[in-house]
Amino acid sequence: MNKQGNTYTIIYIVILVLVVGAALAATSIALRPRQQANADADKMRQILLAARVNTTAGDVIATFRELVDEQYVVNSRGERVEGDAFTVNVAEQSKLPEAERDLPVFECKLPDGSIKYIVPVYGAGLWGPIWGYVAVDADGSTVYGAYFAHQGETPGLGAEIEKPAFSNQFEGKELFKNGRFLPVAVVKAGQKPQGDEDYVDGISGGTITSKGVGAMLANCLAPYEAFFSTLKD
Repeated sequence: MNKQGNTYTIIYIVILVLVVGAALAATSIALRPRQQANADADKMRQILLAARVNTTAGDVIATFRELVDEQYVVNSRGERVEGDAFTVNVAEQSKLPEAERDLPVFECKLPDGSIKYIVPVYGAGLWGPIWGYVAVDADGSTVYGAYFAHQGETPGLGAEIEKPAFSNQFEGKELFKNGRFLPVAVVKAGQKPQGDEDYVDGISGGTITSKGVGAMLANCLAPYEAFFSTLKD
């Protein structure tokens, strides 16, 4: 075959693409378990941060297994149902009607013996998805801690939801006010919500992201009302 001809060049390119593609696919498959393990560890870290437990990369898995002694799924009636809390796709569940959702719960027993019930939340910010976890005391109403993250919010603006200065505001807020379940509102600094719900200040300059957090909490915490009510009894 004429190595200077077009046919040889095309065949050479096709073979090269196939070889490189196969190598990349094999590498991706080989690394998939490690990538999944890293993703799982990061999820454990975020759950623990909602319970105000700081860990290092080296001890996050051991700490999670030590403190989170129960994981289960409930429905909107507060009843336990079959399912793996850790693998529930919260992004997909958040789009379903409340009565059809699988709702993960992570029970965290802190060193002082107190139990915190941690639930995931998922929503939309300005540029992409936002998500997080909210830890609630054993009374089913008092927020113990919260953690929020984002995929692509603007640094210094919407991305500030990931900072403790924002999430720490949720500590001590109540989900039940005057006998009603009212997820914590996120409002512009200096303002108050029209209702009786507890509230925190939104991010200055990050209005849309702040509204996204508020909408996320309302959408994702409301289905847990019956479950949290069982803790109050």
